[in-house]
Amino acid sequence: MELADRVQALTPSTTLAITSKAKALKEEGHDVIGLGAGEPDFNTPEDILNVAKKAMDEGKTTYTPAGGIPALKQAIIKKLQEDQGLQYTEEEIIVTTGAKHALYNLFQVLLNRGDEVVIPVPYWVSYPEQVKLAEGQPVYVKASEENDFKITPEQLENSITDYTKAVILNSPSNPTGTLYTEEELKALGEVALKHELIIVSDEIYEKLIYGSDDHVSIAQLSDDLKEHTVVINGVSKSHAMTGWRIGYAAGNQQIIQAMSNLSSHSTSNPTTISQFAAIGAYSMDQHKLNEMKKAFEERLNKLYEWMTDIPGISCVKPKGAFYLFPNISEVVANSPFDSTDEWVKQLLEEEKVAVVPGSGFGSPENIRLSYATSLENLEEASKRIARFVKKHSSN
Repeated sequence: MELADRVQALTPSTTLAITSKAKALKEEGHDVIGLGAGEPDFNTPEDILNVAKKAMDEGKTTYTPAGGIPALKQAIIKKLQEDQGLQYTEEEIIVTTGAKHALYNLFQVLLNRGDEVVIPVPYWVSYPEQVKLAEGQPVYVKASEENDFKITPEQLENSITDYTKAVILNSPSNPTGTLYTEEELKALGEVALKHELIIVSDEIYEKLIYGSDDHVSIAQLSDDLKEHTVVINGVSKSHAMTGWRIGYAAGNQQIIQAMSNLSSHSTSNPTTISQFAAIGAYSMDQHKLNEMKKAFEERLNKLYEWMTDIPGISCVKPKGAFYLFPNISEVVANSPFDSTDEWVKQLLEEEKVAVVPGSGFGSPENIRLSYATSLENLEEASKRIARFVKKHSSN
């Protein structure tokens, strides 16, 4: 059977491949430490669970509008006003089955065949695949480690052609944890406005920022930028609700309506109970989430110290999210392995530590380590990695 061209062009997920292999080894009884997880290792807060239970008890289990229930849209509107000073109407908000679904719908309604989308490298693995599924063309712009994995206005300018439709900005970023400043966003925004680009601002990790830096949405910097920006967010990372699958997009009413129309013919509506749970997430005392954030920050500091103590490994210290993205090019060059992918595969085989090769993010010199696991696991994993590096070093 011959499948559609659109799916044959997709690149298999490196993250899922590593996760699958690690799971198989665990089932065989091996002591595997998985550092590939893209989700918090905390349960959904009890306040949110109680709201969901109440909704079920009250029979709130039927269809809702395709774009989400008005009460949740109002909760999102309130959140955007309080956090970023942004003002939206219900018609400018769509609730989706996770932030990934919001991105998928957005590219489907924005792109025609051959339209280009500028994607900074390193990137989250699904960005280019979703652009390709919409028959668009990813245009990759390599962000240097020397610039903390952030692209410059000059790089953005040089990547734009007559076919460029949009640019993706992810701050804080997966996989690097990098965070754009207000000044940097303004400069990038000027280029985007000059060429009338749509800015896709993925802000899913906005609540997980460490140190004294603040999250800034490019949409809050001017009315023009707000009009050209579609904000993507959700409760998955901020409230430990990955499995509930609730995300949203906020932006131009025409775009949002088209996304809602598409949802009406694909998913019908986000899960009803999950929508009520998300209302609970935005209604609860947000300070209760500080325990999770504090734990992530402690893990980041320790893991960064342990990994950069390993000879040959360098790393830009992240400012957000829950990933470390160390450069291991020197380690690989001094080993018998031909590539980072092979190094990662052998690390899992020998030391039973699962990390994700950077090739899946467009950066084959790096690996991604999630610190969404205990300090004990992180310390043991660091010891095993150090042992593996030493064992296979030609120096």
